[in-house]
Amino acid sequence: MPNINEITDFSAPELDVYARYSEVQLLNRHEPEKGVFIAESPKVIGRALDAGCVPISLLLERAHVEGQGKEIISRCGEIPVYTAEFDVLTKLTGFKLTRGMLCAMYRPKLPAVEAVCRGARRIAVLENVMNPTNIGAIFRSAAALNMDAVLLTPACSNPLYRRAIRVSMGTVFQVPWTFLEGTEWPQHGMELLSGLGFKTAAMALSDESVRIDDPRLMAEDRLALILGTEGDGLAEETIADCDYTVRIPMAHGVDSLNVAAASAVAFWQLGSRPT
Repeated sequence: MPNINEITDFSAPELDVYARYSEVQLLNRHEPEKGVFIAESPKVIGRALDAGCVPISLLLERAHVEGQGKEIISRCGEIPVYTAEFDVLTKLTGFKLTRGMLCAMYRPKLPAVEAVCRGARRIAVLENVMNPTNIGAIFRSAAALNMDAVLLTPACSNPLYRRAIRVSMGTVFQVPWTFLEGTEWPQHGMELLSGLGFKTAAMALSDESVRIDDPRLMAEDRLALILGTEGDGLAEETIADCDYTVRIPMAHGVDSLNVAAASAVAFWQLGSRPT
């Protein structure tokens, strides 16, 4: 039986997670087992549930209790379901809810790099990509264009930040990923990738760059595509340590693409081909 709770007190501590906690507070680095993330919309919440994420509570418009939220509510057991009219929820959260539903969930424990890469032929490695919108867009492209996994250096924005989840359309729950925590990057990270059988390809402008359609890249059994931060791109040390430096041919004097756009081009060209 759903545990439906009409919102009458905006200051109720149960609503802090939706209305008053920052992303840093939700992440809870000091006690990661208590970390929380917020998923928006029935589709995204459904993908999180499919991935085994554990819900804590739901917040949704009253009209959706027997509407598009009914199936999600039925999948979440007896967790609290907080509800109110649209205008009340907008006042509480400070923004219009995406398709009228939010779900607070526990952050899953991150897998080891070796587990994420097991069986993978094509992976993306993100170096210091700090914009959550770009993170979300890269994950959406990775899911759509046949990348098997994503690794992130510690300075990257967290894929479970609310904006990243929303932009990814929930694909952060479909593509295996983890952080390269405790691994010195790039030296030890490159050694780890090499030990797992990956050749590394830095996406960067260089006189020694090969075109992204170079047949040698497609011929590699296991390939890690490494993309750098917005603006500055990859560190020189990272580029020097890679097996390849790869460029996307440009026209009209354009020298480069945004990292999210570049990732889509690279994943389309070099991702694992579906069988």
